[in-house]
Amino acid sequence: QAQFVESGGGLVQPGGSLRLTCAASRSPVSTNAMRWYRQFGFDQREWVATIFPDESRDYADFVKGRFSIFRDDGKNLVYLRLTNLLPGDTAVYYCNTFPPSPTSWGQGTQVTVSS
Repeated sequence: QAQFVESGGGLVQPGGSLRLTCAASRSPVSTNAMRWYRQFGFDQREWVATIFPDESRDYADFVKGRFSIFRDDGKNLVYLRLTNLLPGDTAVYYCNTFPPSPTSWGQGTQVTVSS
């Protein structure tokens, strides 16, 4: 059974914004490095953003200040705020630990950026 459930995706115009939510059902997000990934079609997943237990953050180069990762320890949630979205950001977005747990992948949430 997947540990992580993603939500919040949708269709948005270029330049728009979304907030993705990752709900963890087993382990506390505050004690793990948590990462958002994305996948284009059947390509390999690429990493997007990471938040560490000390709340330091790291972002992939392509993010360029457009995305932000944060978490709510009380609700055991991890968020990814997407702004200034581009058509190239169209993908299925997943969350998992870093490094990822192979048995914990959820279904992901589809983000489509199109006019």
